[in-house]
Amino acid sequence: MRTDQPRDRRRDIPRTDAVLADPRLAAAVESLGRVTVKAAVTAAQDLARRGELDPAGVADAAVAALPLLATSLRPVLNATGVVLHTNLGRAPLSQAATEAVAAAAGSTDVEFDLGSGNRARRGRGTLAALAAAVPDAGAVHVVNNGAAALVLAATALAAGREIVVSRGELIEIGDGFRLPDLLVATGARLREVGTTNRTALTDYTAAIGPDTAFLLKVHPSNFVVRGFTATVPTRDLAGLGPPVVVDIGSGLLCPEPLLPNEPDAATVLRDGADLVTASGDKLLGGPQAGLLLGRPDLIEQLRRHPLARALRVDKLTLAALEATLSGPATPTRQALRRPAEELRARAEALAESLCAEGIPAEATETTSVVGGGGAPGVELPSWAVALDPELATPLRTGEPPVVGRVERGRLLLDLRCVPPEHDGTVFNAVRRA
Repeated sequence: MRTDQPRDRRRDIPRTDAVLADPRLAAAVESLGRVTVKAAVTAAQDLARRGELDPAGVADAAVAALPLLATSLRPVLNATGVVLHTNLGRAPLSQAATEAVAAAAGSTDVEFDLGSGNRARRGRGTLAALAAAVPDAGAVHVVNNGAAALVLAATALAAGREIVVSRGELIEIGDGFRLPDLLVATGARLREVGTTNRTALTDYTAAIGPDTAFLLKVHPSNFVVRGFTATVPTRDLAGLGPPVVVDIGSGLLCPEPLLPNEPDAATVLRDGADLVTASGDKLLGGPQAGLLLGRPDLIEQLRRHPLARALRVDKLTLAALEATLSGPATPTRQALRRPAEELRARAEALAESLCAEGIPAEATETTSVVGGGGAPGVELPSWAVALDPELATPLRTGEPPVVGRVERGRLLLDLRCVPPEHDGTVFNAVRRA
């Protein structure tokens, strides 16, 4: 007797080449690449084989699974209240810097003089902008991050010799990297002076000898020591003989009234520092970079050292840094200076809109911090929208991701680092979550 067998629906699953011919997927190949698009198609076909997807929906499922960009990095709205959040990439670039990066993405005159047709100094426009921003510096140089700037200085100036440094300034800079380890790795020897909480001028004078390469002063930018403390200012070290190298850390180029205790390059140079090192992606508000400013002879010695080639920055960083230095106020500067009254009005308006949608929300006063190893202990008055903490995960994993902080049983979306034009984006994200 003949029995009709049910049709195997897996035979209806479209072939890979047929799915890739879908106009939406064909267009995606141009922006995301064939490997990425084909992986999305294969994943959709596997769902259909397991009976979790109708074969007719393979193309639609593949399109829905495609990433927005050809990178795993995702743009995030920073509602943590930490202005320079290391895990979120520290300083967000300005629109001017972003456009500069796009302009430099192709072939560019980074090391070429268009007028003469000859080779030119690499990144000369960026170096000129940095020199103009800090006129007290006799010369400037740029490497790929702040730690690299200090490592280059130690390698070029102190390999096989001694660096005199206070014990209270032997800091850990994050992710387990410790300043003493970085400096010793350059071949220099550390001559530690003073104690954890108190170092005097006589400690430095007693340590200076024929093997002294330079005196190092490091700003303890990620902690504060209070109480029975003493440090030696740069201007007092400047008269002792050896060069004075100062790592200011956060990249502040001139005094900032909001952060009166944060050292800046201009003041430190005027106080007699021979060389200043700093980061570009912190308070300066630019891309990751290491800044070196100071005496022309020292800068030239560093620039000509073989290690400088290994630490040099690429054309995209040079473009972003120049635009940061010469362009409009950066998002970092705007976030630092955003008035609490403005943040309160925005938080109240956002909370009211969410409540109108039936979502419990409340505007609440809070405090933001600088973060990124800068201005420890400084709190900035701010306002946030308080929500159910259960929304934290769906907000982080939504599109776009919105990252807040859970505090005392509430999810706080601090608006200090959220540009006002993105309040509607936050509202929609919360509604979807």
